[in-house]
Amino acid sequence: MTVYVIRRVISVIPVLAVVALIVFGLIRIAPGDPAAIIAGHEATMEEVEGIREALGLNEPMHVQLFIYVKDILRGDLGRSILSKHEVSHLIAQRLVPTLSLAILSEVIALFIAIPLGVLAAWKANTWIDRVVMVFATLGFSVPVFWLGFLMIWLLAVKLGIFPAAGYVAPSEDLWRWFHRLIMPAFATGVIIMALVTRMTRATVLETLKEDYVRTARAKGLSESVVLIRHALRNAALPIITVIGLGVAALLSGLVVTESVFAIPGLGRLLLNAILARDYPIIQGAILVTSTVYVFINLLVDLSYAFFDPRIRY
Repeated sequence: MTVYVIRRVISVIPVLAVVALIVFGLIRIAPGDPAAIIAGHEATMEEVEGIREALGLNEPMHVQLFIYVKDILRGDLGRSILSKHEVSHLIAQRLVPTLSLAILSEVIALFIAIPLGVLAAWKANTWIDRVVMVFATLGFSVPVFWLGFLMIWLLAVKLGIFPAAGYVAPSEDLWRWFHRLIMPAFATGVIIMALVTRMTRATVLETLKEDYVRTARAKGLSESVVLIRHALRNAALPIITVIGLGVAALLSGLVVTESVFAIPGLGRLLLNAILARDYPIIQGAILVTSTVYVFINLLVDLSYAFFDPRIRY
């Protein structure tokens, strides 16, 4: 088990190196002069040269790459062109709201999706199965921003159950933090909910046809034990894989959700930086988001060994 974990952790290092190189190349391969784009059409040549020097774009490419890697290893992601604040500080301020929303979205999605998928597989080809599959299909089809505005109109404006927008830090008031994140977390997690529901139904339905499941039923085990201990656990690997893939959809959906619900998170910071052409923030936010996604995939790989000990070897 230890050797497997060490091998998987070491394999992350070249992936992170490739991610850093891609993020480094984004600003260099973009059409036009990045310094001129940041400065705007009415900027003078002196202002453009000042921005180019601030970004280090006047250095040779290999020197830029060396400085970029050295700064990353020191935790220095540069300074914002507009606010002059350190990018790492700006990202750290926005990371807690984004992680709060992402984790809550994932928990809500899995808490609903896995039981629904197991129920649909158990009641296959019945009206219960059809209702669950209609729900899953709608989850794929509904845009996040449309669902977000609909929930605001119904649950906040009409019924007044939840606040329409805003964010409260968990350290300030835990209940208000949870109360304000329920709607955006549900809106963001619908896609993952639909994806995991369909995969859970398919894998559990296939597992229920296996001989060991029939043997468990013949031994007189209860249906809940058969479904959870025998069927669901042995069907867990494809479900975990889909959960890992769904994180990509979750991270992309956070940008829209944070804008709709006015949450000061990393996605909203990235969107504002793109609109303002603040390239240091864009690079830093993409790098941090990509790194988080890589480590989530690492956790998914490590969890395989827990559900299937054969993978350790």
